[in-house]
Amino acid sequence: MTLATPSKIEYEAVIGLETHIQLQTNSKMFCGCRAEIANSAPNTQVCPVCLGMPGVLPVINQKAIEYIVKLGLALHCEIPEYSKFDRKNYFYPDLVKGYQISQFDLPICINGWLEIEVDGYTKRIGITRIHQEEDTGKLVHMTGPDGEEYTLVDYNRSGVPLVECVSEPDISTPNEAAAYLTKLRQIVRWLGIGTGNMNEGAMRCDANVSVMPKGSKEYGTKIEVKNMNSIQSVHDAIAYEIIRQPQELEAGHVLKQQTRGWDEAKQITVFQRLKEGSSDYRYFPEPDLPPLQLSAEFRESIKANLPELPDERRERFMTVLGLPAYDAEVLTGSRQTAEWFEAALGANPTPARAKAVSNWILNDLFARLKESGGELSEVKIQPAQLGGLIELVEKGTITPKTAKDVFEEMFATGQDAATIVKNKGLGAISDEGAIAAIVDEVIAANPKAVTDFKAGKEASLNFLIGGVMKATKGKATKDLVTRLLRDKLQA
Repeated sequence: MTLATPSKIEYEAVIGLETHIQLQTNSKMFCGCRAEIANSAPNTQVCPVCLGMPGVLPVINQKAIEYIVKLGLALHCEIPEYSKFDRKNYFYPDLVKGYQISQFDLPICINGWLEIEVDGYTKRIGITRIHQEEDTGKLVHMTGPDGEEYTLVDYNRSGVPLVECVSEPDISTPNEAAAYLTKLRQIVRWLGIGTGNMNEGAMRCDANVSVMPKGSKEYGTKIEVKNMNSIQSVHDAIAYEIIRQPQELEAGHVLKQQTRGWDEAKQITVFQRLKEGSSDYRYFPEPDLPPLQLSAEFRESIKANLPELPDERRERFMTVLGLPAYDAEVLTGSRQTAEWFEAALGANPTPARAKAVSNWILNDLFARLKESGGELSEVKIQPAQLGGLIELVEKGTITPKTAKDVFEEMFATGQDAATIVKNKGLGAISDEGAIAAIVDEVIAANPKAVTDFKAGKEASLNFLIGGVMKATKGKATKDLVTRLLRDKLQA
C-alpha cells in the first residue's frame, strides 16, 4: 500500500505475520493432560509436567509432530531431517516454568509459501518457518464487587501443542494480510489439525508492520501489533499502523522497535513495551529433550496421506466438472462442504449434474442452514438423498417446482425424495390427454390473452402457462404445457 503524506513523500508498507495455531491433539505437547480445555474449570487440566514442577521430564507428543509436518507440506515447506527443541526464557505470570519449550535455529518446517488471491490479483507469500512449541497459561482480568481490578491465572492452556507460522515480509496491504490469514485458517481446518477459531484463541496473530519511502532498499522500524482476536481486527490494526507511522515520521519523531496492542473499542493501537530481540530470550537447546530426527519414511508417509488441498480441488471442480469459478470457490470453502457436494454428485458425475447439485447446495441448502442457524454436519438430509431428488427431476417424475416443496420436507424430516413423492402424491402429471383438457379450459377462460398472443404479444403465452400450472398444482411439465398451448393457439 502506498501512502501519501503532507510532504508528498510516498511510503509503502512492509508486513509480516506471526500466526500461532493450537493443534487439536488428545493430549498436551509434553505431558498426558487433556488438550481439550474449553469447558474445563480453571486449573483442572494440569499435572506436575505442565505446571513446571521440579524434577519432572517432558515427553514429545508424536501426533503434534505429525500435524506440524502436515501443515508444512501443505504450505510447500522443506522438512529437514533434523530439528531440535530450545528453551525460550522470559518471565511472565502465565509462563509457569519461567521458560517456554520452543524452537529457535532448527525448526521443523522451513522455506514454504502460500498463494493468495486478493483484489483481482494472485500473490505468493513466503513462509520463513513453522516451528513447534507449547502454549502458555491464560490471564483472566476481572473487577471485584468493590470495584478493585485483579488478575487470575488459569494454567489449563499451559502445554497445549502450538505451532507458529512465520511469514516473510511479503505482505503489502491490509487486504493481503486478511487473505493470507483466511487461506491459512482454511488449510488448518481442511487438514483437521485445528479449529483456527480466533475468537477462542485457537489461532492468534501478531503483525509486524513497518513503512519506508517508496523505492527505498532499507526497511523501516518494525512495530509489532498484538491482541487481535479476528481477521478483521488484524486488517484494521495494520490499516491503522500504516497511517500512524508516516504521521509520526512526518512529525519528526523517531520510531522505536516496540510492541503495541490493538484496542478494539477505540480502533487504535496503544504502546505496551519496547520489543525484545532474540538475544533477550537467551535461547539454548532444551536439555530434557533429545534432538528430533524425522526419517524419510516418516515424512513420506505423511505426504502420501495428505488430502487433496483446497486449491487443487477447486481447480478440479472447474476443469473436470465444468463448475463456474464462484461455485467452485464456495464449495471448497471447507473440506466438509466439498465432500458433501461430491457425495451428492454420485459415482458418474457430469457437468450438468454437477451444476444442478451445486445450485441446490448454494441456493437451497445454504439458505435453510442460514435460517435455522444450523451446521452442515447437523442436517437431516444426506448427500445421496439430494442426488435422488435431482434424479427425480431429471427423469420427469416431478417438476422443478414440486422439487422445491419436496426438498423442504426432506430438510425437515430426513426422508427420501421418492418416499415423500409417493406418500403425498406429488408425481408429475404425464398423461398428455389430461393436460390437454386443462389447456383447453384455460384457453376458453382467457380469451383476451389468446387474442393478445395471436396479435404477437409473446408474453401472453406465459400468462396462459401459469394458468395451466396453477390448475395442475405445479405437477404438469412446463415443456409439455408450452408445446400444447402453442399447438392449440396456432391452430
